[in-house]
Amino acid sequence: MTTTALILAAGKGTRMRSSLAKVLHPLCGRPMAGWVLTACSDAGLTPTLVVGHQADRVRDTFPGVPTALQAEQNGTGHAVACAAEVLPRQGTLVVLAGDTPLVRGATLTALVEAHTRTGALCTVLTMKVDEPGAYGRIVRGATGVERIVEAANASVEELAIDEVNSGMYAFDAAWLLDEVIPHLVPHPPKNELYLTDAIEAAAAAGRLDAACHDDADELMGVNDKAALAVATKVLRDRINLGWMEAGVTMHDPAQTYIDATVSLEQDVTLEPGVVLKGSTTIATGTQVFAHSVLEDATVGPDCKVGPFARLRPGTVLTSRVKVGNFVETKKAVLHDKVSAGHLSYLGDTEIGAGSNIGAGTITCNYDGFGKHRTEIGERAFIGSNSSLVAPVVIGADTIVAAGSTITNNVADDALALARARQKNLAGKAQDIHRRNKERAEK
Repeated sequence: MTTTALILAAGKGTRMRSSLAKVLHPLCGRPMAGWVLTACSDAGLTPTLVVGHQADRVRDTFPGVPTALQAEQNGTGHAVACAAEVLPRQGTLVVLAGDTPLVRGATLTALVEAHTRTGALCTVLTMKVDEPGAYGRIVRGATGVERIVEAANASVEELAIDEVNSGMYAFDAAWLLDEVIPHLVPHPPKNELYLTDAIEAAAAAGRLDAACHDDADELMGVNDKAALAVATKVLRDRINLGWMEAGVTMHDPAQTYIDATVSLEQDVTLEPGVVLKGSTTIATGTQVFAHSVLEDATVGPDCKVGPFARLRPGTVLTSRVKVGNFVETKKAVLHDKVSAGHLSYLGDTEIGAGSNIGAGTITCNYDGFGKHRTEIGERAFIGSNSSLVAPVVIGADTIVAAGSTITNNVADDALALARARQKNLAGKAQDIHRRNKERAEK
């Protein structure tokens, strides 16, 4: 049986106070509506997005997902009407909002199964909350749910109801699209078309079902930045718990930040303050020490990263590599047993196995117009405070003396010394101290 999901994602999200459409705000490395799409995929639902505000940007964010345009946002019923032509009439249609990033695939599966089991025209997912606020209230009668009343239209008695509409429904697709949506009438004060009228129609036909979900947090809508932070924490906790169950050690999960797109192997250890972003992958046995940030980086087994290291996109550490405190890398490939202990910048570079990069080493990769590469051979020793001016090739088994500025290639097994000769001027220090004292006394 066909099961389709219609995700309502056309709104601007005024309360977000942002130039970015609400459904595109990121949570743990994934746009808000992307979490809803993932839940639909987990439940085996074929999705369609209703887009409106920043429609092209939303489409570009989710390539391959069918869309329907709601050019003017005139209510949830109007949103469904805008998509009616592109939706199949067979089977079940699940309708949900694009600002509910915490919903799980298992919850949508259970909703569809309940709807199929009872043969209802509509099955509404409800929840109980301590502060109903702007949620639509569930009005029950002797035979079950009779209708959903929007907060703006509710009486004082109805506003006191704590069972509210989650905004998630399962419908008989043909009934909703052909018999209900074409006959919706506008509601004051905004003259919007409400999808909740379909619930009353199903109740009137004696074929309405409802289920109260026991985890209201999972069904929460994100309407402002405060709710965004709450939802992000819930997702972060889910992600961290999943990785710990898979064998990853976290010293303080509450201070560990992992995007949904990151991949980890068992026996990875993460200290507090670690941030893992984008397509980062980390292999078994690697330790990432406190306050290190890795983005789109590939880290092999048994490496040591940080503390306070930054691995930017394109970084590859093969195995047993050490990248220490305050080391930054970008588009850098560090082969087996390379050690860069501290205070270095390695950009657009490849470093051969067994090489040692001294403190304060800088690959000068940008000349003001373009980026250039530095290549360092195996077992090279780069002395502290060296500047490697790209493009430059430093051979295997070389030694670059501390404080050198290297502008030319260095052959294998060579010593490169590129610094000014030191001069010691006897007695000059006392002269300088005396002159400074005289200036201060004037």
